[in-house]
Amino acid sequence: MTREQFEAEALEHLDAVFRMAMHLTRDKERAEDLVQDVYVRALKSAARNGFEAKGGGLRAWLFTIAHNTFYTNIKRENRAPTAVGEFHSDASSEPMPDDPPPAWDGSSFDWQHVDDRLREAIDTLKDEYKQVLIMWGVQGFKYREIAEVLDVPIGTVMSRLHRSRKMVADALADQPGALEELGIRNMNGSSE
Repeated sequence: MTREQFEAEALEHLDAVFRMAMHLTRDKERAEDLVQDVYVRALKSAARNGFEAKGGGLRAWLFTIAHNTFYTNIKRENRAPTAVGEFHSDASSEPMPDDPPPAWDGSSFDWQHVDDRLREAIDTLKDEYKQVLIMWGVQGFKYREIAEVLDVPIGTVMSRLHRSRKMVADALADQPGALEELGIRNMNGSSE
């Protein structure tokens, strides 16, 4: 594959990579910076190693770069010196340096067309379950791709997805007729 072909194919995934960056950063400017870093790293790596798709395909590879770059930057920021006055300030709304990195809160997903009951059920999930469910259900990722992006075993992805689907189904089952009205069948985790 030529550099031009590689660039054209990589740019096809730009919107998906930006959505992933928004999930991770929860900030448009930081997401834009992350996407830029992802494409610079991908282009440099492809130039060194040849312009061929990696492992699970180009999109999964770009998502893996985004995930790894984001968490590398978080670690670097946490190691940076912090002024003592800022560190101990109770008035600051900024997270403390040892706080976990921000997790995706669904703000970048267009929830306008999602039923309130389903949205509330998804919002009750822990971030680790919500992230897998959104990557699988909204982004259309395969288990293998999610495992690569999150750097977890495929069994962990399957387990988290099963649990998240079950928790959403249980939350909706508590509301009479919600599953039928939403056209949801078989949310208990079996694959359709």
